[in-house]
Amino acid sequence: MVRTSVVILNWNGRKLLERFLPPVLRHSPDGECNVVVVDNASEDDSLTFLGTHYPDLRVIALDRNYGFAEGYNRALQQLDTEYAVLLNSDVETTPGWLHALVSCMDAHPDVAAVQPKIRSYGERNRFEYAGASGGFIDRYGYPFCRGRILHVLEEDHGQYDTEIPIFWATGACLCIRRRDYLEAGGLDARFFAHMEEIDLCWRLNVRGRRVMCVPASVVYHVGGASLRQGSPKKIYLNFRNNLLMIYKNVPQRTYRITFITRFFLDAVACLHLLLKGDFGAARAVVCAYRDFLKMRPSFKLLRRENLRMTVTERIPAQYGGSILFDFYFKGKKSFAALCFGGSEEE
Repeated sequence: MVRTSVVILNWNGRKLLERFLPPVLRHSPDGECNVVVVDNASEDDSLTFLGTHYPDLRVIALDRNYGFAEGYNRALQQLDTEYAVLLNSDVETTPGWLHALVSCMDAHPDVAAVQPKIRSYGERNRFEYAGASGGFIDRYGYPFCRGRILHVLEEDHGQYDTEIPIFWATGACLCIRRRDYLEAGGLDARFFAHMEEIDLCWRLNVRGRRVMCVPASVVYHVGGASLRQGSPKKIYLNFRNNLLMIYKNVPQRTYRITFITRFFLDAVACLHLLLKGDFGAARAVVCAYRDFLKMRPSFKLLRRENLRMTVTERIPAQYGGSILFDFYFKGKKSFAALCFGGSEEE
């Protein structure tokens, strides 16, 4: 019986499918999983390419572009396997990548989701921005990774090869129990793209489920296939969705101080962008706050439900300090340099 579905979301990615689908099929034996391509109403010849070269592959063709979040939501509702792997179309898999992930899930029933170690496709000895060797978040909602602090990417020398609990698993390659995914509400479709996997993992953590990184599984990620790093649209989505995520999940007793601190730090970031002459990026930050304030009332009931379902406010994998302060004022630019309780690098 096949227990795992590897789900690749595609939008105008024919060239990526041509390059990365063959290794996925080669490294994902038929007896272990089904590979499914979900097409977000591509305008290129993706569907024709799949029909011609992979006629037996299951393809779910959506009627319009639902974005990353809702695209996967609609796909997972149509599957019936125990596990689902959300895999970006620009990820190169390696032998044994899937077996290591599933084995971890099988061995730990309290683990809802896992991710592999993510290396850069372009610099293969370096961690990749979106996930590295496990995702974390600081007390003010800023995400970082084991192997990537802000924009600084470390080389992989095996220093983060320990299997450990993490705060969030990257959406570039996220293996999750389908039941946990659906019970937690899946990815928030209103995010459209960016931060939605962190939001989902936050919900899983506070509901008593664990998220892990399994470095024995290795994949290579191109990154930036949808939106380039530093583009105003990407900045807008990251800032807006991060604020929505904080509103949805931060406990009542700490929300006010968290939001005030975030506003101050983001204002400084916006000023810095203006002084650099990057007016498009600065405007994206302002628009993110404007739209967050417009959208916040519509998330009130969801916030109430998330807080009601919380069984633990303290998540061990959440960093108690400020990653910005540690990076810019203390010069801590690697995960190993952080005073992170419970990590093997302490």
